[in-house]
Order: sequence, then structure tokens, then C-alpha cells
Amino acid sequence: MELSPTMERFVLHWGEMGTRWGVSRSVAQVHGLLYLSPKPLTADEIVSTLSIARSNVSASIKELQSWNLIQTHHVMGDRRDHFSAISDPWEAFMLIVEGRKQREIDPTLTTLRQCVEASPDDKGLSKESAKRIEETLEFLELLTSWYEDVRRVPRPLQLKILKLGGKVAKLLGKA
Repeated sequence: MELSPTMERFVLHWGEMGTRWGVSRSVAQVHGLLYLSPKPLTADEIVSTLSIARSNVSASIKELQSWNLIQTHHVMGDRRDHFSAISDPWEAFMLIVEGRKQREIDPTLTTLRQCVEASPDDKGLSKESAKRIEETLEFLELLTSWYEDVRRVPRPLQLKILKLGGKVAKLLGKA
């Protein structure tokens, strides 16, 4: 696949942003390439387009599959797997948020609950530290509850809510 200058810029930037988001540059570049590609690509096409090692492409594909951000396609007469990315940015965003929640927030909630439960028996824990742990737990539980509520709202309504932005605060301030 031949990348136009704009496509190359996007893929390179996506790789840079990936490192800031805690994802390897290769994973993010593979995702960026598949996201822009008008057709599913084989691993060999990804290797030649991005000039990265086959092992990096294979690992990147596995990582992206674990996030459900790419799909595998089969082509008649071709034994190779072909890959494409979820093309809907909203759906991709929601998959990433859900994945991060499962990998980062849920284990943190479990640990915070254990800390709150153990704190009365921890004589070395100051009241201020215990309070901060409890407040962090309350905040993450509130945030998680809000996320679960919003996730169940149909997408058109989610988009309307998002577009309202700061107008919601003005509306609630008048209520």
C-alpha cells in the first residue's frame, strides 16, 4: 500500500500519540494504517507499508484484537488473514474507554475497596490518609456509575449530550 503524504503524517502522528496514551508506537501506527486503509490489509502489506518488523506487526495485531479495535477478514483463494480497523470513531472510542476501564479502573476500585475495608484495623494509617482513600473510592465509583449510565444511552442522545457541553451547567444552574 502506498501512503499519501497526508496518510503518512496521520500514521506517524497516531504512533506518537500512542506512546502518550500508553500504547507502543508500532501498535498505534498499525491501528492508524488500518483505520485509514480503504481495504483490509494482510500482515505482509502492513510490514512493507510501515517498514517495521513482522514480529512487531504480529504483536500489534494481537494487541489491537485484544481491544476489539480490528477485525479479521478472509478472502476467497487467499489463506492469509486480512485486517481492518473499526472505522467509526465513536465506536472505537467507546471500545477503548471500556478496555481501559476493565484494565485500569476496575482493579483500582477493587484495591481501594480492600484498603477502605482494612483501614480501621491499620493502626499506622492516619485518619487523613484513610479519608483520602475513601474519597478516591467515592470519586471513582461515581465516575464509573456515570460512565455506565451514559453507555446505556442510545448514541444519538450521547452525541446530543456531548454537543451540549457547558450548556448543561448553565441549564442546571438555572434549575
